[in-house]
Amino acid sequence: MQKTKKFSIKTRSKVLERAKEETFDLIIIGGGVTGAGILLDAASRGLKTLLLEKGDFASGTSSKSTKLIHGGLRYLKQMDFGLVHEVGTERAIVHDLAPHLVVPEKMLLPLTENGAYSKWLTSIGLMVYDLLAKVTGDDKRKMLNTKEALKKEPLLPVKGLTGAGYYAEYRTDDARLTMEIIKTARNYGGMATNYTEVVGFVYGTDNKVSGVTVKDFVSGQNITIQTNYVVSAAGPWVDDLRQTDKSKKGKRLHLTKGVHLVVPHKKFPVQQSVYFDVPDGRMMFAIPRGKITYFGTTDTNYDGDKENVLANKEDVDYLLNGVNTMFPTVNLKPKHVISSWAGLRPLIHEDGKSASELSRKDEVFESKTGLISIAGGKLTGYRKMSERIVDLVAKKAKKTHKKELNNCITDAIPLCGNDFKKYKQVKKYTLKLTQKLKAENLTAYDAWYLVSNYGKQANQIWNIYNALEPGESKLRLGRAELQFTLQHEMVTNPIDFFVRRTGRLYFDIESIPYLWNGLKVDFKNALNASDEELDSYEKELNNLIKEHSKF
Repeated sequence: MQKTKKFSIKTRSKVLERAKEETFDLIIIGGGVTGAGILLDAASRGLKTLLLEKGDFASGTSSKSTKLIHGGLRYLKQMDFGLVHEVGTERAIVHDLAPHLVVPEKMLLPLTENGAYSKWLTSIGLMVYDLLAKVTGDDKRKMLNTKEALKKEPLLPVKGLTGAGYYAEYRTDDARLTMEIIKTARNYGGMATNYTEVVGFVYGTDNKVSGVTVKDFVSGQNITIQTNYVVSAAGPWVDDLRQTDKSKKGKRLHLTKGVHLVVPHKKFPVQQSVYFDVPDGRMMFAIPRGKITYFGTTDTNYDGDKENVLANKEDVDYLLNGVNTMFPTVNLKPKHVISSWAGLRPLIHEDGKSASELSRKDEVFESKTGLISIAGGKLTGYRKMSERIVDLVAKKAKKTHKKELNNCITDAIPLCGNDFKKYKQVKKYTLKLTQKLKAENLTAYDAWYLVSNYGKQANQIWNIYNALEPGESKLRLGRAELQFTLQHEMVTNPIDFFVRRTGRLYFDIESIPYLWNGLKVDFKNALNASDEELDSYEKELNNLIKEHSKF
C-alpha cells in the first residue's frame, strides 16, 4: 500500500518556501482530477513537479460529476467509438488502482414503448460497448425481459416496460479519488498546495513562459516560482488563463452546467443504479449510495459566475419530472430534496451544436509562449489525458533539456489506501471493521463509509479513535476522521472537511450541524482560529447547507 505521508497546513509554508528557491521541471495549474493525474504521472517519471490550486483540491468540476467511472454508453449514439473504447478500457484499470474507491456498480437500462432505445438497438449497442471496453465474464451485458427487469427494479412502471439492458459500470467519489491521486504523487516527490492562485506568468528573453506569479490566500503573500514548463488543467478557468497569457485564439471553451439532486434512499429506494430516458429524449442516472439516492444530470449552457454554480428551481423541476415519469410511484417533490450539487463541464465549443451534442473528448492547446492547456474529457479518462500531456512535456524536455524520461507507469501504481488485490478483499475488510465498530456502538454504515472513503487508511483513523479520550462514539469517530484529514489531506478550513474530504454536504448533510458543534474546539486548535473566524466558518457552512438544499 502507498504510504500516507504528512500533508497538512503545517507543511504548506515549507512547500512554498522551497518553491521560491527552486526551478521546477513542470508546474501544473489546477487541482482537479486531471491536474492530479498529471502530477502523479510526471512525478513518477522523475520530473520535479508542483501543482497549484487556487481553491481547494477538487473544488471545481472534480467534486461535482455524476461520480461514475463509466464507459460513456451515450457516446455510441454519437458514433464516438474512440472515446468509448478509451474510457471503457480505463474503467477496469482505475478500479484496480483503488478497488475500495472505484466499486463495481451494475447498471439497469429500462426499455419502454416509444423510448430512446429499442430492444434490438440496445442489445447491439451494449454488445459493441462490451467489445470496445474489453468486458469479460459476469460483467458482460445481459438482456432482460419485462418480468426480469421488474425483479431487478420493482419501482419501474409495469405499463409500457418491454425489458431492460443490464451491464457493468463503476461508482466512485470524484473528490476522494482526486485527493488519493495527489497523496500518491507525493510519494514520488510531487508537490502540491491548495489556495494558491496563479495570477500571472513570467516570461524569459525568448518570450516563453518561465515561471508563474502566485497569490497565497493563506499567508496573503505573492510569490514567483520558476519552471521549465507550465500546464494549465484549470477546467472551466482554462480560457481565463489563456487570456492572461494573451493566447486565447482559435478553439474556445463551451461551459455547460450539470445538476444532481439528493433524496433519502427510503424515499427513492432503487435497488441498483438505473440509466433511463426522460421526456425530452435525454438520459438520466439514478444511483443509490448508502443512506441516499442521487440522480441527474442536466446539460444546459452556462455563462454565469464560475465560482458559485448552484441548482435552481428550473433544474429541480426538470430532474424531478424525469424521475417521476420513469418511476411514477415515487412521486418526488421539491420538499424531498435534501441536498444537491451543480458543476461545470469545460467542453470544446462547436458551432451549431447544443450542450448535449458537444463532444466529451479532451483537447490540448499550446500557445506560442509555451503554455500548454488541456480541457474537455471525462473523469474516467483522467489517466490517459495525463499520459498524453506528460508525453508532450517529455518530448519537449528531451529536445530542449536533453532529459530522457521513462514511459507512463500510472496504470501500475496503486493509490493511497489500496492494499487490496481484489474487490472481494474490500468486502472482507469492511466486515472485519464492522465488527470492531459494533463493539463501540457504531454501525455497518460507519464501517462502509470509512472503507469506501479511505480504504486501508481506515486503520489509521481507527488508531486515532482509540487514542482519543472516551466520549460519544459518533462524535469521537468524527474527531478521529478530522485529525486524519488535517494531518494527511491538507484540510485548511472546515469547508474542505465537510464538502470535499468527507462528502457530507452531499451524502450525509444532516450530520453536519451535529459534527460541527462537536468539532469546533478541534478546528479552533488545529487551525489556530479565533472565535470570530469560527463564527465566520459556521455562517459559511450554514449558507452552504441552505444553498444546496433550498431552491
